[in-house]
Amino acid sequence: MKTLKPNLIMPDAYILGIESSCDETAAAVVRSGEQVVSNVVASQIAMHQPYGGVVPELASREHLRAIVPVVRQALAEANQTYKSLDAIAVTQGPGLAGALLVGISYAKALAFALDKPLIAVNHLEGHIHAVLLEERQKGNRELQFPVLALVVSGGHTHLYLAAQTNEAWTYENIGHTRDDAAGEAFDKVAKLLGLGYPGGPIIDRLAPHGDPTAVKFPPSQIKHRDRRDRRGPKETETDRPRFDFSYSGIKTAMLRYVEVHGMRDSIEIRRKSLAMIPKPKLEDYLANCDKQARDLVASFQRAIVEDLTGKTLAAARAYDVATVFVTGGVAANNELRRTFEQSGAQEGLPVYFPSRPLSTDNAAMIAAAAYPKFLARDFAAMDFSAEASLALR
Repeated sequence: MKTLKPNLIMPDAYILGIESSCDETAAAVVRSGEQVVSNVVASQIAMHQPYGGVVPELASREHLRAIVPVVRQALAEANQTYKSLDAIAVTQGPGLAGALLVGISYAKALAFALDKPLIAVNHLEGHIHAVLLEERQKGNRELQFPVLALVVSGGHTHLYLAAQTNEAWTYENIGHTRDDAAGEAFDKVAKLLGLGYPGGPIIDRLAPHGDPTAVKFPPSQIKHRDRRDRRGPKETETDRPRFDFSYSGIKTAMLRYVEVHGMRDSIEIRRKSLAMIPKPKLEDYLANCDKQARDLVASFQRAIVEDLTGKTLAAARAYDVATVFVTGGVAANNELRRTFEQSGAQEGLPVYFPSRPLSTDNAAMIAAAAYPKFLARDFAAMDFSAEASLALR
């Protein structure tokens, strides 16, 4: 098995990262891909809460308002100037097209005005490099290959085999969600139960107060090829094993449970009660959730966590990987972390997570992912544009 090698001795390179793929406007300065010098995030949660999810047009407008002050703050906290930067990196996709364009347009303008290299970064690669960034900050350069990365968030649930050749990284997708992402399922179930937005953190806090065995949710069974797969029959016959996910079924099961057990009235009372509290605390949620609701939340979370860990570790065995990364917004979930750590330890498999601030969308991960491209002089042309469904390869 191969070990992650230290970067060759290079002069310090300060890269400004810009991230605007969804509902966070973020900017960060990272030194040589391994030290976060500043990391600023302007969240839009309060704006989108009344709608129970991200409204793309509102997100784009907020990015326009926030991007200049956020970048200025990141530079000030890093004690850097526009001219002292070595490169500018920006998220190209995947994400909301309008939101992405705000970050890209600003990054292009900066790069052109300052005559600095511009680097386009895949948002998913950024999440993977969030783990690498923090491990390098800790001085851990002994990560073993092959690496399997689970990227799990509100918009994505993907499994990648990651490989490094010199400074270049390549990725092979061996699993993805056929429908909803895991984080989206958390948000929609929280909305269904009248718990508010964003749903993931709320469910994470409530779940320990319920019985995770109270309601049985059968695991998803995927028996046919993804209809979105454009490969021909000859190619799919020789494909290596895939480990796809599906979360539309458990959402439907939750809806049916609510209907069959007559929970609509109590949910509406809960929704109205919590809406009157500006920033509900755990005790507010507990006061508005009876045992049935708490047990349902705990059972739902347990089913999602078991599905994510079970399929990821099955993929790790199938591909004989040496290291697992778990990253993305859902990687901040406490039960998911505990389960991965326990199951990984039982199999002798190291599992790495980013810290919680770097699990959710941020620009430090974008600047870190840009560093290998900076070394390879893999710069973006000024005519590149946003790609809402950009694939990672």
